[in-house]
Order: sequence, then structure tokens, then C-alpha cells
Amino acid sequence: MPHQTLEDMLWVNLWRQTLTYSLLQSPNPQIPNTMTLCNCNPFLSKTPIFSLPFHPTTKTQLPISSLCCSVNPSSVPDPNPSTNCSNSDTNNGGGGPKNKLSDQSSWEAKDSEGNDYLYRLGKEADNMNIAVGARAGLVDDLFVGKFLGRDSDIVFDYRQKVTRSFQYLQGDYYIAPLFMDKVVCHIAKNYLAHLLNTKVPLILGIWGGKGQGKSFQTELIFQAMGVEPVIMSAGELESERAGEPGKLIRDRYRTASQVVQNQGKMSCLMINDIDAGLGRFGNTQMTVNNQIVVGTLMNLCDNPTRVSIGQDWRESDITNRIPIIVTGNDLSTIYAPLIRDGRMEKFYWQPNHEDIINIVYRMYEKDGMSRDEVVSIVDTFPNQALDFYGALRSRTYDRSISKWVEDIGGVQSLGDKLLKRRKNDNLPVFTPPKQTIEALFESGHSLLKEQQLIMETKLSKEYMKNMDD
Repeated sequence: MPHQTLEDMLWVNLWRQTLTYSLLQSPNPQIPNTMTLCNCNPFLSKTPIFSLPFHPTTKTQLPISSLCCSVNPSSVPDPNPSTNCSNSDTNNGGGGPKNKLSDQSSWEAKDSEGNDYLYRLGKEADNMNIAVGARAGLVDDLFVGKFLGRDSDIVFDYRQKVTRSFQYLQGDYYIAPLFMDKVVCHIAKNYLAHLLNTKVPLILGIWGGKGQGKSFQTELIFQAMGVEPVIMSAGELESERAGEPGKLIRDRYRTASQVVQNQGKMSCLMINDIDAGLGRFGNTQMTVNNQIVVGTLMNLCDNPTRVSIGQDWRESDITNRIPIIVTGNDLSTIYAPLIRDGRMEKFYWQPNHEDIINIVYRMYEKDGMSRDEVVSIVDTFPNQALDFYGALRSRTYDRSISKWVEDIGGVQSLGDKLLKRRKNDNLPVFTPPKQTIEALFESGHSLLKEQQLIMETKLSKEYMKNMDD
């Protein structure tokens, strides 16, 4: 079109509105098949369908061909759907044409199998599929919003917090070679399971005495390998709602799979102290959630790439195989079919004398302790767990902390100084005590007395006279 004045542009808009209104009001507009709104061919009909207003100055009508190209096809619903090549659907089962609301409308979206998306969504998991989020193509762009992005996920940030990255592990720690070899081999075998012509257990069960550093050594190995795991505890294996812990395990398993797929990092699922949640001690009661958790773990071992979270099974819903590592003190208390060799590989961890010395020496190396002094400490307190030697160092801080409390005004003002001080008020600098072998020996004997007192003085017998020995 030639250059238009402001008056011309106003009348063009009026003509467009007249065109749209006439298309909507005309009961049977004679639009030839050669003219469709999607390819913007000019009208070829010689019979006028409607009258366009005349320009007040030129007294002429705007050619209809110049109007057609400026009309948005999606904004002008075609009263005769058969003439609209983009909005016709003859496969609706009724044989007739069907008007589509939008190519991205969630009301008429289809899933990968051609089924109605909203109908399938309503059948899934109590209609609580929040993992869909606001995704372009599945939800109208009006509800997606520019501030969330085209592919925003309303629970993405929450799921990312489930993983562990171990930034808090600062310093040089000792990793037992035997422990590291077992964990690394298990992770590598599961990631290579599709290439190996052998049965690979999905679960590695690390068990042993209390306080031997099973979880801590595993986390050190994860940090060294660059693994970003999903870590659970025994407290999450029970719930007041039946089925929740089993669903949580499957959801965490799929979250670890998404770390592999989306971030390109190795991941695994780790459950600490599993025997505390699933073990049977004496006359403890077996709950429905215990049975579901055991069944869920057994099903993951048998089908590690097909994991359901309450949805219908889909052929395209394949997850990555994710290794599982569990820790415990006594695996004999767990349901026997779960710990059979085909599903779980067992590893008994009992650090020897050399491992204990190396681990404790790395613990006290920053305090200036020599290796000979560490050897004397370990030999003075034999048959103790690794956490005992960590408690020695913590006990030596008691006197320094008591002195620091007195320096800030005593116990009466401790809460105000710690929580209600002004931003510009600085607390007195805490000076850590100098570690000496004499102070560590003193702390060690104090801890031994507490252990013996607990074992010898059983006040529970005084409270419950009828309790059997």
C-alpha cells in the first residue's frame, strides 16, 4: 500500500472491524475455496458480501485484498470451518469439522499417545501432578506468564534442594582405600550395567558397628567423585498416611535420574540407617508403610528403569538406572528377600588399626598433633568407635566455651548477646584451646566413666520392676 496518513490509518482500522463483524454476522458468506484466511489470497467473488464504508476524502473503498493480509487469522473465527485449513479437524470421531480453541490450548492438547491431556492428568495420582508446572504447549501462554519463563516448573527449585553438594566439607580428610574401592566399584557397575553381561545388584548395603564413619566416608567419596546424591534418612520411611514413604522413595529416585539427565552429573540415592526404619527388633510392629517401602525397594531392584509415581505406565517413561546405597548397623533385622545377593551387595565396614590412626591423625593434624601422639591416644583408648576420638576433641572445648560465656556477661545475658545484639555490636572473639595430649587423655577418661556409668547403672530396672533381664 502507498504511504498512508493518520486519517487513512484510522479508516483502515474501521474497515478491518467491519470485515471481521461481517464475517461473524453473515449466515452463509460466499467465500470461494481459493480464498482462505491462512494464506491471505484475495477474494475472487464478484458478489459483494458486505459494504465497506467510503473514505470521507477520496470517496473510494479500500481494496479488500489489502485488508486481508493485515488480519490475524487466529483473531477472526471462520464461520465455515471447512474453508480454514489450519483450524479444521475431521478426525474427531463424528465425521464433521471441529473448531479448535488454540494450537496451544490445554483443553484440547494431546499427549504422546494421542489421548486427551487433561483427561489423562485427572486420572493420575489423586490429581496432584504438580511436576507439570507451567510448560509452553501444555498450558496457555496467558497462564505461563513472561515472568516465569516459557518452560517454568513450579517445583523445580524444591526438587533441587533435595540433592546434596557437600560444600561444607572443607579440609583434608582420610578415605579408607577399601571403603572407597567398594563404593566406586558399585557406582561404576550400575552406570555400566547395560554394557555388562552379568547381573548387577542395584543396592549396596554398608553395615557395621556404631560410629565407624560409614555415612561420612561415603559423603567424602561422593565429593571426590563429583557425585550429587539424593540422601534420605530412616525418619522418612514412616508416615501417618499409608503409601507416602514408598511414593517418596520413587520420587527421590526419579529426582536423582533427572540430575543425570538434566545436569550431566552422576547421582545416586542414599538411605542412612535403614535398619532403624525397616528393621525388626523384638516385638516391634510391622506397619503397612514398612511393607510398601520394602516392596518399593525390591521393585526398584527388579525394574530400575521403570519407576511409577502413581501414574499410568507409559512406554516412553524410561528413567536412568540410579545406584542405591544404604547404611545400617545390623542388616539381619531387614526382610530377607530384600537383602538377597541379587538385589543387594553387602559390605561390612570395620576399620582396622591403621585406618583408625590415619583417620584420627587427619582429624588432629590441624591442631599440631604429631602422628606419634595420635598413635598413643588410639592405643590408650582401644576398641572405641571413630566418633569417640571426635568427642575427645569436642570435650576439650568445654572450658574455653565456659570462659567465653563469662566474658560476654554471664549466663543471664547470653540470649540477648547472641540473638538481640545490634548489627554493629561484635561478640568477643572465641579463642580455641591449644590441643595437648594431656588434655585429650583427661577428656578420654571422662568419656569412659560416662560409658561405664550407663552400662552399670540401669535405672530402667528401678522404674520397671517387672522388666526381664
